[in-house]
Amino acid sequence: MALNIGCCGQVELVVSAADTAVSLGTGDVPVLSTPRIVELCEQATVRALAGEVGEGQTSVGFRIELTHVAPIGIGSRVIAVATLDRTEGKRLVFNVTVTDQCGLVAAGRVTRVLVDTAAFLDKAR
Repeated sequence: MALNIGCCGQVELVVSAADTAVSLGTGDVPVLSTPRIVELCEQATVRALAGEVGEGQTSVGFRIELTHVAPIGIGSRVIAVATLDRTEGKRLVFNVTVTDQCGLVAAGRVTRVLVDTAAFLDKAR
């Protein structure tokens, strides 16, 4: 199945205490955590692929390259956008950005791999 280069997915989040570095145990400041930003970016890639992946297939995370540039406090709204930049065989490379009302929060690339769902699950340990 040919995927549409340029397909996009988006997710929004209003930051709560549960999304902070303190809550996730990745720091001691009550700001949006980097792991939560990674999760938002992955969710945006999955949304970008909705309806694009063939029957019996799914995509799985492979590589994440992310730069987190701004602290975001509780109550702020962020938007993660993923755009399919290119395919490399079964690898799907997305450009991702996370922004708030003031500008860039994080940016990078997420690479996912197309797999046969049943075969992939058979390999699970």
